Amino acid sequence: MRVEIPGVTVGHWTDMSARTGCTVVLLPPFATASGEVRGGSPATREFELLDPTRSVTHVDAVVLSGGSAFGLAAADGVVAALEVQGRGYETRATNVPIVVAMSLYDLGVGDANVRPGPAQGALALKDCRADPETGSIGAGTGATVGKWRQPDEPPEGGIGMFTTRKGELVVAALVVNNSAGDIDDGTVPAEIAEGAFSDWPETFGTAAVTAGNTVIGVVVTNARLDPVECKIVAQGAHDGLARAVFPPHTRSDGDAFVAAATGGVVAHVDEVRALAVVATEQALRGSVTAGNSSL
Repeated sequence: MRVEIPGVTVGHWTDMSARTGCTVVLLPPFATASGEVRGGSPATREFELLDPTRSVTHVDAVVLSGGSAFGLAAADGVVAALEVQGRGYETRATNVPIVVAMSLYDLGVGDANVRPGPAQGALALKDCRADPETGSIGAGTGATVGKWRQPDEPPEGGIGMFTTRKGELVVAALVVNNSAGDIDDGTVPAEIAEGAFSDWPETFGTAAVTAGNTVIGVVVTNARLDPVECKIVAQGAHDGLARAVFPPHTRSDGDAFVAAATGGVVAHVDEVRALAVVATEQALRGSVTAGNSSL
């Protein structure tokens, strides 16, 4: 499958030996956007610009990276490359590309001394295409999940994508799953409700679990939304996360989502949000299965 929202492309840079990488979501000019952080340990760049009260209302690209806070440097390469292309917020001196970045902690796998930087961000931008790969690639290369119960040998996470539709309205989610929690099949919540769950007190909060986690992602729609409405859609993405991952939004997760709208289709924001919930939930569920689907 291909990206079904015109002008939206995705590219990766991957280092399989070091188990890290970065991913760029390139948006069409003047795409509106906002975002929300709900995790307790975020690593972000330019998220303040996503506040609907700010004067800049559009985003040119979103960078997702491994490397924890070090990986935010990948955005510098994207900013520099987009400036050469003439993209960005117009000022008297030059255009300033608006690039938001979110990073996850993957320093505990592979080589912790290798992190995505400006050169790697530029390479991911150059790789942007309408038929991106998913799975253990780009920002998902070193991702692992389920560390709250399996801190020593956590299962692999990665990048998942899913698209939802309602007539002409399209909502697509790209997520990088490096969560402390598991994909929620309902078993653990049921055990907790019945008082039969015992793993939490023994493992949760240990150094192995709290060392670093995080779900980060981008939801893009072809709807015509303003920044306030994009914020509402980002909240829906977090709702989808809470449906797919248990426990969600822990103090050791830096869970963050950006929601962007390219315009063109008139839709009620509640419709878009509902589709975002499902797209994010399904993208997360797919992030730990085959890892070979496309947006």
